[in-house]
Amino acid sequence: ITTLKRIEVTGKGALEFLEKLTTGNLRKKPGSITYCLLLNENAGIMSDITVMRRGEQDFFIGVNSNIDINYLKRSAPDTVHVWDITAGTVALGLFGPKSRELAQSLTRDDLSNEALGYFKLKHTYLGHVPVMLARLSYVGELGYEIYTTADLALKLWDTIWKAGASYGLIAAGRGAFNSMRLEKGYRSYGTDMNSEHNPHEAGLSFAVRKGGGYTGAEALSKVDPAALSKRLTCLVLNDPQHVVLGKEPVLHEGKVVGYVTSCYFGHTIGKQLA
Repeated sequence: ITTLKRIEVTGKGALEFLEKLTTGNLRKKPGSITYCLLLNENAGIMSDITVMRRGEQDFFIGVNSNIDINYLKRSAPDTVHVWDITAGTVALGLFGPKSRELAQSLTRDDLSNEALGYFKLKHTYLGHVPVMLARLSYVGELGYEIYTTADLALKLWDTIWKAGASYGLIAAGRGAFNSMRLEKGYRSYGTDMNSEHNPHEAGLSFAVRKGGGYTGAEALSKVDPAALSKRLTCLVLNDPQHVVLGKEPVLHEGKVVGYVTSCYFGHTIGKQLA
């Protein structure tokens, strides 16, 4: 998952700055992770981001593109620093039913659910590699996003790969990533939703904190979730031989009622998902 963009937001007022721009509840203890949205003034979704709070005014954020980075940089006050750290870091995803057992075999720190719960992070070592271990998963399985510096990328890979031999570890790519996240129902920004859709239409209301105070809050407060003219929903193709690629029209009783956003074969259920 190294291709995803990573930034640091630090300095006096970093928390307040991020609260103004994002929809999530960031007032959690350091070590917490929050899934957030960036909205425009019309409540359209500009991006979805993952905010990891490392300290009181120290945030590590996974964003989608340089557009997000530029937006945050332009919006930041003089006391807040926004750094693109993508080139100097690497990220591997370790997912699956045995991911905790494998990770635990490489560290003395406690990785139990009580010690490292869902959407929590911990700084530790895997073997001899210092890492930031984030307990979150975009594929719907138990797992971790593992971050370290770019110079230790190969060492991190080799450490996990060698230890994983006895656990049946395989190297999986973006195809598996896409298939599994669709089975789970996780959205992909730019494909499943964009600035033309609000959080209610995209099924992401859970990522919006109550009380407002963020960009787009006023516009979103005027949207009735029970009276939407469109919404993202899961489609399952009955015939596994049928393939859709995205952007196809969806018909109901001979009339076009929508279009396909993203799609992939769901190997767990043996059917195509859209």
